[in-house]
Amino acid sequence: MPPSKGEAATPGTRLEQSVETALKVARTAKRNRASLTGLNFYADKMANLRTDATVAFNELGVPSVGALSAVAELMDVTFAPGTNLKKRVTAARDLVHELRTSKWRTTAPEGGDADLFPQSLLTRTSRGYLISIGRQMNGCFESGFYDAGAVMMRRLLETAIIEAFESKKVEAKIKNTQGDYLQLTDLIAAALTETSWNLTRNTKQALPRLRDIGHLSAHSRRFTAQKTDVERIRMDCRVAIEEFLQIAGLL
Repeated sequence: MPPSKGEAATPGTRLEQSVETALKVARTAKRNRASLTGLNFYADKMANLRTDATVAFNELGVPSVGALSAVAELMDVTFAPGTNLKKRVTAARDLVHELRTSKWRTTAPEGGDADLFPQSLLTRTSRGYLISIGRQMNGCFESGFYDAGAVMMRRLLETAIIEAFESKKVEAKIKNTQGDYLQLTDLIAAALTETSWNLTRNTKQALPRLRDIGHLSAHSRRFTAQKTDVERIRMDCRVAIEEFLQIAGLL
């Protein structure tokens, strides 16, 4: 609902207004046969709305990591230039519902004590797949499913490394002859020798440890991860994945 006269708009209200405007822009662009992925007034307007929505979103916070992630994923669909109108409208309706029914705080948390990697950082990337992987990883860790959490951590690390290579236009270095991306061991080896960036010493030291716990949880028949195993690599996870996301320009 719009704020009363003289009343400052809350982050949730501003985000809801951006959603409403985004639908109007999308409908008008469709009537005028203008692509939101092109170079035109409507594409620029949608890009600006997405920026405004992201700023408002970063000022929100909820007790539930799941609710925060759900809103981020719906935003990704609502403001993405390539979303078709029907899917955009559906996502926008669900997003407004979440905004009106969740109990929002005034500022976003930097990540709960139960997070293996701060979910709030992943939401800033506006990449639904990163947010989803992180939500599953943190949910597993919080619920005591430590092998599952380690496997999802392994997947998040793989994805972050690939994002970094793609951002530098050198992804061919981490693909096999069939054009498929390499597995984690080879991704890490390539990341450690890549000249497009200079990894910090902490990340260089963290990568083998993250690789080992991920491999053990995913492939070892007799290994069962315990809470202490995962907590031991918690800072490694934070340091390495955040660095690759920064290299990729997502943070």
